Amino acid sequence: MEESPRSGMSSPEAKLGMQVEDLWDIQEPQLTPTEKLNACFESIPVSSFPPAPSSQDIEINSDTSLAEAVQLLSQYKILSAPVVDVDAPEDASWIDRYIGIVEFAGIVVWILHQSENKDGSPGSELITDGSEATTGPAVAAAVNGVSSPTKLRNCSESATITSGNFFEDLTSSDFYKNTKVRDISGTFRWAPFLALQKSNSFLTMLLLLSKYRMKSVPVVDPGERKIDNIITQSAVIHMLEECAGLHWFENWGTKKLSELGLPLMKSSCIVKVYEYEPVLQAFKLMRQEGSWWGTGD
Repeated sequence: MEESPRSGMSSPEAKLGMQVEDLWDIQEPQLTPTEKLNACFESIPVSSFPPAPSSQDIEINSDTSLAEAVQLLSQYKILSAPVVDVDAPEDASWIDRYIGIVEFAGIVVWILHQSENKDGSPGSELITDGSEATTGPAVAAAVNGVSSPTKLRNCSESATITSGNFFEDLTSSDFYKNTKVRDISGTFRWAPFLALQKSNSFLTMLLLLSKYRMKSVPVVDPGERKIDNIITQSAVIHMLEECAGLHWFENWGTKKLSELGLPLMKSSCIVKVYEYEPVLQAFKLMRQEGSWWGTGD
């Protein structure tokens, strides 16, 4: 007897996939596969999505230093975390309790922005004199490096300027220790963030992740104080991985990426760095081009 694709599918993600499978089977036959899949996802609320692991249920207080924030992100192996306003009243709803979501990349970009303002414009007082003695070698490298990102590619010494053990030196500097997470709230994309309600659909969640290039989407209950769940891109991909073998997924899983109609990134928008180049060099290029990046051999 042939074993059912559902056999052994007991994970929360797999059960969600089977829910899609049940909805797929009752859709109108005249619908295209894309229309059927959209209809399935539209019928499933985001409250059905498995909760994030407790080890990743991390919040950062607004009076936390940048060094402590990066240490927490690294410790729990996450790229971002919601920031709680320590001055918010106890009965504040989520929209007043949080000031945004802090990301490691946002912290680095903010450091670079401050290094460009060292000429006395707002924010330059945080840099001090840019010496290694007062800021640490990594921040000193950023401060004393190329003043404008547009000049970076013409600088033959750019790799030397941005060299050093970036992560360790930066988090040990006085500059990093004295700056609080709330001081960089201008780097947050949303105020406090673009959130989903538990009653919103799975389709809406997927559209937010793709259209707005969001790495994660918080899920909230109106009037409640805390975030109910955070759905990440990687969690969605893991869910799809668990759906292998189900009929609805096989309709898509066997197609080539070029056949799915996904938006393509132009080669001119891709920034490449080599594996031997310092991390800070990569972030400078990303800031200059406003693009994502890859690594080359």
